Amino acid sequence: MAERRVVVVGAGVGGLAAAIDLARAGLTVTVLERAPAPGGKLRRVPAGGVLIDSGPTVFTMRWVFEELFDDAGASLASQLRLTPLSVLARHAWGQGGQLDLFADPARSAEAIGEFSDAQEARRFLAFCAQAREVYRALEGPYIRSPRPTPLGLARDLGPRGLATLAALRPFSSLWRALGRHFRDPRLRQLFGRYATYCGGSPFLAPATLMLVAQVEMDGVWAIEGGMGELAQALASLARLQGASIRCDTEVAEIIIEQGRARGVLLAGGERIDADAVVFNGDVSALADGLLGPSSRGAARPVPMPARSLSALTWSIHAPTAGFPLLHHNVFFDEDYASEFADVFGHARLPARPTVYVCAQDRLDEAHAPAAERLLCLVNAPASGDRHGFGRDEVDGCARRAFGLLERCGLSVARDAGTSVVTTPADFERLFPATGGALYGRASHGWMLPFVRSGSASKLPGLWLAGGSVHPGPGVPMATLSGRLAARSLLESLGIQRSRL
Repeated sequence: MAERRVVVVGAGVGGLAAAIDLARAGLTVTVLERAPAPGGKLRRVPAGGVLIDSGPTVFTMRWVFEELFDDAGASLASQLRLTPLSVLARHAWGQGGQLDLFADPARSAEAIGEFSDAQEARRFLAFCAQAREVYRALEGPYIRSPRPTPLGLARDLGPRGLATLAALRPFSSLWRALGRHFRDPRLRQLFGRYATYCGGSPFLAPATLMLVAQVEMDGVWAIEGGMGELAQALASLARLQGASIRCDTEVAEIIIEQGRARGVLLAGGERIDADAVVFNGDVSALADGLLGPSSRGAARPVPMPARSLSALTWSIHAPTAGFPLLHHNVFFDEDYASEFADVFGHARLPARPTVYVCAQDRLDEAHAPAAERLLCLVNAPASGDRHGFGRDEVDGCARRAFGLLERCGLSVARDAGTSVVTTPADFERLFPATGGALYGRASHGWMLPFVRSGSASKLPGLWLAGGSVHPGPGVPMATLSGRLAARSLLESLGIQRSRL
């Protein structure tokens, strides 16, 4: 296979996973990344003299990475030090109340009983049981499938799987499904947040997203050194398999000759020929012609109303006081609907945002350092290519967000020297043609799984990976997308080397 050459455009987790599998199969693989280091959205931002994880902060679905490393003859445990979190997240409300969710559902049920009442605790356990059934039904037919179709999914689910989905009422929204489980509006709000993990609104996302509950109960880990260590481990594994990774290298065009991808042209004029290309970037960049006019038809365009959430983030190194932070913390305002009306309905920063805080130096019940690394995030519209959000708008949102933290008891001693702000316009510059959307298409409507691009593009020789393609956004899903792209590419060459 040494004469078979593949270029991977983008060194995010999807591109690195594809490179690992392709190089392991004997192909000559070159990964091209325009940023200074691999990782894609797994980025680190310097603030206050330290590096702060300022992209994905949650490590779940450990089996995805264990399978990838095992198949390559390596060990995930030998490359990363992972600490399981007994508390999945700490939640607080501006109007009062605090609730921890635990990796142990029985402990969560007990906590919910004390927070709300015994009936809600029982409803929570029923919710967990249904989430577990939905996840088990969909893992093979959907998550591991190269490109699901309605008929194919129905066939692969079989009668039992179809019955599981029918009981869920999959055509309803997540918000409506949660209303059938919970009476306490705070619990409905808490579990509605699972839609935002996929870049959507709980009022528009399908009920099937309750499976995220099972993903979390299967385990959440913290990586020693931060999520950036995962990118470094994947890059090292790719190189160990024989792949070459070139950073600070921008691809200007995917070369299409005789109707097939034949390599890439770099911004500096260098041409790299290849038998196939894997594009690990948002499909919007292809559809908008940023990789050349010939590859525009490789993927469906994502219109602005269909874009997923962006974010307004603060990467902070500062002292905190007053609230017992854990690794993952979520602070809720009481008017949840207004947040999504602002973001998706009016394309503006939310007046009453939910605030996520990742306290990166804390694990379970860890004591606060004198100054700690924080990523604070609120949801924002993906309109960074059309509206830059001026200083007054950003400062106003900051006052509202940090005001909510104050009402919940958390004080953050931030200042201009210890805090770095990232807006949707900044995310647009990092990930062009997205408007700052961080999850591809918004996860709205039950048909989305069949609209999102699969691993095979519409152009022969061009394969797709990343969070904007199947099976969807998030670090483990994007990693699976790279493996699916590699599998499809290898099968096109008559080679099958992946367990997926």
